[in-house]
Amino acid sequence: MESKLQRPHSVRLNRRGDRNNQRPFAKDDESGLFSSMRLPQDNPIKIVWKQGFIRLVLVAGILWMLLILIVLLFHVWSCQSSISFLSAICNKEGKVFIAMDLLGLAPKPEHRCPIPVADDPDKIVIPEGRTPDAIVKNLTYIEEEDLVNNGSQSFAVFGGNQSWLQREENFNLKPSMKVHCGFLKNGGADMNPVDIEYVKRCRFLVASGIFDGYDVPHQPSNISTRSKKLFCFLMVVDEVSLKFIKENVTVRKDKDKGMWVGLWRLIPLKHQPYDEPRRNGKVPKILTHRLFPQAQYSIWIDGKMELIVDPLLILERYLWRDKHTYAIAQHKHHRSIYEEADANKRRKRYARPLIDLHMKIYYSEGMEPWSLKKNTISDVPEGAIIIREHTALNNLFNCLWFNEVNLFTPRDQLSFGYVVYRLKGLFKFFMFQNCEYYSLFILHPHTREHSSKVEWVKSLSEFKGSGSSMKESRGGFGLWTPYPKNLDSVTLPQVVRTSKAG
Repeated sequence: MESKLQRPHSVRLNRRGDRNNQRPFAKDDESGLFSSMRLPQDNPIKIVWKQGFIRLVLVAGILWMLLILIVLLFHVWSCQSSISFLSAICNKEGKVFIAMDLLGLAPKPEHRCPIPVADDPDKIVIPEGRTPDAIVKNLTYIEEEDLVNNGSQSFAVFGGNQSWLQREENFNLKPSMKVHCGFLKNGGADMNPVDIEYVKRCRFLVASGIFDGYDVPHQPSNISTRSKKLFCFLMVVDEVSLKFIKENVTVRKDKDKGMWVGLWRLIPLKHQPYDEPRRNGKVPKILTHRLFPQAQYSIWIDGKMELIVDPLLILERYLWRDKHTYAIAQHKHHRSIYEEADANKRRKRYARPLIDLHMKIYYSEGMEPWSLKKNTISDVPEGAIIIREHTALNNLFNCLWFNEVNLFTPRDQLSFGYVVYRLKGLFKFFMFQNCEYYSLFILHPHTREHSSKVEWVKSLSEFKGSGSSMKESRGGFGLWTPYPKNLDSVTLPQVVRTSKAG
């Protein structure tokens, strides 16, 4: 009886004991994930909370993957969209893509990219006739004028002695024009008679040049039989380079005494027109239409380059497909000529104060740094390749471009965009992306680095006294002829270096 009365009491003690035994557990766990109000493990609220968190993570991951998939699908769709803004996102030559690139939002450009050339050179249809000349219809050249006197002697100069007024008038396009364009009588750059006869047959040509022994000819590859018959491959060389080539590679002579290195017909030029080899190299590069007047189409490549794409495919891709007549690659690093000039000074490509003077003249004449407001994707080309139909307007552009190179520094990339600007949109050209440029060729290093004293000049005072011998005697006259305006107050725009490599 006594045991029966005590049993309920023992139950209460056990229950109290159970509760007391639970308190230390709750107290020890206060520093855990949950607060001191921790619920028992089997509490339904906690189970729901755990399951909900896991579901939240899974849903977030799925939504993130869906977002990535939607963006990729939008990108693919926008590239093919008829909506101009959306399709412009994928157009690497359009202003939307360029703006994204400037903001760092566009993908990093490839060094090389596939070229959308046709599959078979034998199936290329060559356009009949010539592109009609709509703006300039008759172009002739000044070939004789008064000699230049340097104080001790008089002599003819290859580029002529163009005045500031003549220069200004040449930028006003008219149906009939007569301009300076090199090759003044007794000015130099003379071709052998046998070569003059040979190039008369050249309607299509690939031209290149080596001056001062910097390179040896690199043989083109992947050239079709059709192109070998259709194109002349002409390598223009000076006397120094001809001697260097003969000492290092095999030169064969044909029955007419023409000289050959593989596919390349060597075209020696006698009596170099300039003191500076780099300026001499601009003659065949820019004035291809003057050196080879019978040519209708030309592809210029620098002497350090090995052509690896059939030239017919190049003409079809860059000219005929979209009815262009002039194509040139975009510079890899720079869009503004002032940034290019800054890079030229840092790399000692020419006398720094003369580059500054060159740019001050352009800036005073209204040449602004490149921006999205301009109608071109860049003011700076990669001048190692030029693809042209020799129309009257294209020939005039080349003359005006060369006149700037003749008048100022030999850095032709600084002058290209300026001439485009002065022609006020009348000169049309196709500037293709730089990664295609690197897919057209294999670039070989020069056999040696070019170096001249003028490249190390830091101040105009260094040209005085004994330093006067560094002045070029036959080119760059615009750097030493008084300019009609006062340039002392001209401050060049600030340069923001967008590339360490540039």
